[in-house]
Amino acid sequence: MQTTLPSLTIVSPCYNEEPMLPTSAPVLQNVLERLILSHQVADDSKILFVDDGSQDRTWQLICELQQHNPLFTGLRFTRNYGQEAALMAGMQTAQRHADLIITIDADLQDDPSLIPTMVAQAQRGVDIVYGVRNDRSSDSWFKRTTANGFYWTMGNLGVNLVPNHSDFRLLTKRVVTALMQCHEDKPFLRGIIPQLGFPSTKLYYKRQPRQAGVSKYPLRKMIRFALDGILSFSIAPIRAVLYAGMTICGGAFLMLIWIMIQHLRGAVITGWSSIMASLWFLGGFQLIAISIIGEYVGRTFTEVKHRPRYIVQADTYSPNFQSPTVSLTIHQHTLP
Repeated sequence: MQTTLPSLTIVSPCYNEEPMLPTSAPVLQNVLERLILSHQVADDSKILFVDDGSQDRTWQLICELQQHNPLFTGLRFTRNYGQEAALMAGMQTAQRHADLIITIDADLQDDPSLIPTMVAQAQRGVDIVYGVRNDRSSDSWFKRTTANGFYWTMGNLGVNLVPNHSDFRLLTKRVVTALMQCHEDKPFLRGIIPQLGFPSTKLYYKRQPRQAGVSKYPLRKMIRFALDGILSFSIAPIRAVLYAGMTICGGAFLMLIWIMIQHLRGAVITGWSSIMASLWFLGGFQLIAISIIGEYVGRTFTEVKHRPRYIVQADTYSPNFQSPTVSLTIHQHTLP
């Protein structure tokens, strides 16, 4: 009895990857062609680049790649929505056609030579295959320390993460189908996917330095990403503020008793500076507490608006795609 080969789509988010695409595209093409020739995946498998609102020639390069080889396809956002949105869009688009979906960054710092092994694991019945770094020696001391601190914090908050795993993973179609039921505006995929509970395994590799272009995760985005992970999965910060507030209130109550005792003894209590220091401390604590609560309220406000996570301007992967900007574009071209 002949077994039907699974169709594979490799999803790669891109943001200003003009310097890197001429290098990474042939590598992914070679990997996919070898999988097809060895009859590990179906010959209708694809590579899907998701252009996350790039400001350079990234989209033009994707279109040129597709003209030379039909293995390449593309998805283009109307603006920059972020890597998580690009990953979700790529998986949602590929879900209609592919049995297996692999996500990998376009800079190819993750090891694409692991892709055949990932496919082999999926054929053995594993639904999720994580690509995990075997060390962080290539990172700076600061990045390595903050990453370890982040994983430690998330673990103590009860969030099930795969340490040293980024967005290099294989998902079967049923995992992606379950994932698409999560309608969060800013999904934290590294925390959501392990929570789905499907059979999984890990493959370890050594992360390579970026060959061209610049990192798309400066310190500001790394902090934002860490906050997204913490605030998406835990109310521990609010509880920490509650416990700290109770402790401060208890200390203030004890201080009040001490002041009353001193007053009954006739001791004059002076110390304008200590009073002001206390007021400043409590005021600062209240601002911190309000800001933490505000983060949760703000996220609730964002979620209830139900705005789209992204808007696709062009899609060369899906047949009969209708761009939401087609009528506007035609109208502009008819102007004298």
